Amino acid sequence: MTKTIIELKKADLTLGSAAASVHVLKGIDLQIGEAEAVGIVGPSGSGKSTLLMVLAGLERLDSGEITILGTPLHALGEDALADFRGRNIGIVFQSFHLIANMTALENVAVPLELANVKNAFDIARKELTAVGLGERLSHYPGQLSGGEQQRVAIARALAPSPALLIADEPTGNLDTETGRQIADLLFAKQKERGMTLLLVTHDNGLATRCSRQIRVRSGEIADDSAAKTSPKAALA
Repeated sequence: MTKTIIELKKADLTLGSAAASVHVLKGIDLQIGEAEAVGIVGPSGSGKSTLLMVLAGLERLDSGEITILGTPLHALGEDALADFRGRNIGIVFQSFHLIANMTALENVAVPLELANVKNAFDIARKELTAVGLGERLSHYPGQLSGGEQQRVAIARALAPSPALLIADEPTGNLDTETGRQIADLLFAKQKERGMTLLLVTHDNGLATRCSRQIRVRSGEIADDSAAKTSPKAALA
């Protein structure tokens, strides 16, 4: 039986205030197992990206519980939560979020240094080489293509050897072929390292590559089942 590493209980979250408030997550219960590849899908405004941010420890619940790797994130203070996230969760965003005045090597190494990881630059060099950027270590983000920038972001996410890799629309800013290459890289690294992968995407073909698909609608889980193999499967 697969070991559960993520558990949500009655997770509830409202964003905004007064007349502008939106009930984004409505009492969600969810369990995710070790080394699963999970696609989170649903129409715009359904709450899927907010759910991902909660699972990444970047958004706090109003009520309910979230436990990752046996640690109750809802009970942690901000410093402890940031420390847990830095050690256990790798995050890849659609828009890369690289620091423009740092080289590829520095973008990967500096977060490790801030976390007091020994040999940060050696680890960064190894991770960049592993994603195919061994010859681009001294290049700045502005000197790299979109696909190369996303590879730097993936290397940065993988550098702490996280148990959980979270990706929010990782191919959304890329052309079809580059997006396919980035997807191939994500799934290869997930399998190679035995990580749990959580992926929010509008890309039907990408979603159906996951072994499990969670469909979110109006802040609730509308369906939770193994992903269909047909690339034509509907997302909404």
